[in-house]
Amino acid sequence: MADPLLEIADELYALPLADFTPARDALVKEHKADKDLAAAVRGLRKSSVAAWVVNLLVRRDPDQVDQVLAVGEALRDAQDNLDAGQLREFTKQRRQLTASVTTAARRMAREEGVRTTQSVADQVEATLTAAMLEPDAARAVRSGLLVTALSATGLGDLDLGGAVAVPEALGFTATARPVAAPDPTQRPQLHVVPDPDADKKARAVAAQRVADAKTDLAAAEKEQRAARRAVERLQARTLQVQSEIDELRSRLAALEGTLEEVDDDLGEAEAAQAEAEEAVAEAQAGVESAKAARDRI
Repeated sequence: MADPLLEIADELYALPLADFTPARDALVKEHKADKDLAAAVRGLRKSSVAAWVVNLLVRRDPDQVDQVLAVGEALRDAQDNLDAGQLREFTKQRRQLTASVTTAARRMAREEGVRTTQSVADQVEATLTAAMLEPDAARAVRSGLLVTALSATGLGDLDLGGAVAVPEALGFTATARPVAAPDPTQRPQLHVVPDPDADKKARAVAAQRVADAKTDLAAAEKEQRAARRAVERLQARTLQVQSEIDELRSRLAALEGTLEEVDDDLGEAEAAQAEAEEAVAEAQAGVESAKAARDRI
């Protein structure tokens, strides 16, 4: 029976990058009756942009990925029997292949609405190179469950502990995409054949990188201009609000002065009122006294 966590992971890491987190959270709620599975789903990490691009490539063009991995397998098999000149030539061809596939992967990402920087492209290319150098890296890439980009030296020192969403993706499970055991008769035959178009291809790749860098620069400059305009608007608003505050403070000070004057006048009026009330009381007493005297006559 297929591992439900791997099936869920396979679905999640096939989604557009922006949809991953809400989809994962929804699946956690959906499987809340199974606490262990819900906790495992909650622990699935969102891929980096570079890892997502490689996962997209695996799903969109698995044949091209198979070609990269097959060439890597053949290179590893032939490495011990090659002289230094042949190794240099094959290394050059390997770089041309990974650069070409990376360009294709970036195009796929753009079609999905994701803009990749040159830094991301370098990480994608490094991941493809790692897959050519290390069998375990090849399995990790082919799983389509990468969480982070890979980097390998070919010396077997690659740590894949946190590179894939589920450790089982490195095995031959139902939902992972394992690399099938190579068929020696189907492996690419490696021959050092000078490529007459090598310089042209290299220039094309370099030109594409320049174009991508210019696109990234234009986008960054556009964002910078927008940010500058936002700062200028807020600075103007700050000055306006500060001016209003100063005006209100001035008005408050004037009102406080008026309040003091009114308070003084109120004190004097209250004193006059008390004197008037005493005079009324005295006059009232005089009236009562006069009435009493009259009544005695």
